[in-house]
Amino acid sequence: FPGKSTTWQLPQLSHASPNLVFAQTAWSVQTVRKLCDHSMDQHRLPEYIIEVFADPSSVKDVVRGILHTVFFHRFFSSLRPKTRDVLDLTLPFVDDVELETLIDQRTAALIKQLDTKSDTASRNGGVRGMIFVQFFEKKRRKAWFTKGEEEVCWEQWTLDVTLATPQTEPERAKVRQAMEQMLLKAAMKIVTVVNREKDHIPPITTSESNPFPYQIVVNSKESGWGSRMGIL
Repeated sequence: FPGKSTTWQLPQLSHASPNLVFAQTAWSVQTVRKLCDHSMDQHRLPEYIIEVFADPSSVKDVVRGILHTVFFHRFFSSLRPKTRDVLDLTLPFVDDVELETLIDQRTAALIKQLDTKSDTASRNGGVRGMIFVQFFEKKRRKAWFTKGEEEVCWEQWTLDVTLATPQTEPERAKVRQAMEQMLLKAAMKIVTVVNREKDHIPPITTSESNPFPYQIVVNSKESGWGSRMGIL
């Protein structure tokens, strides 16, 4: 299995067969982390936006699959290769109990928000929600009269999730096709980003099993899914 600095390359993709893709909140009262600020350290913070599109029956698996794919490349602990099938793709799975629990909790929180809003949405209104994945490095405080460490955000992934609510069989067929295409696009983007964008990753200066703390933040908002996807 590759070392921590190695990523799996995405094979040639086609619509004819499944494709194996090896790519990788609420705040607690006592946390010292802050939302990533684009002006932090006087330079633009790397942020990668992943568009996610799913219907109620698939949104949980799709969101979890994309989150695991991101963490597969940003979770620097020792990992054993595992995969899970999502729609027509095979995606990487991070076999870590603490991380898996957090992903499940945040995904459930997002789905709850989407379900609540979808109850009042119009037929084609739909709803959108967002999940932010943020990675931090620990730095020693340099200010006078302060001691200890602070956590500085060095990267953010934003999952912009659209929940589709198809009402007819033709709509469901279109939504299914759109879900598969967008999941493939999301996986390809993650692989491209992690293979291309490396210079901003901080050096590992600790012997801790996971040198870069992380958090997953949930937010939601309303949107029209049909017009956004161009399928209605």
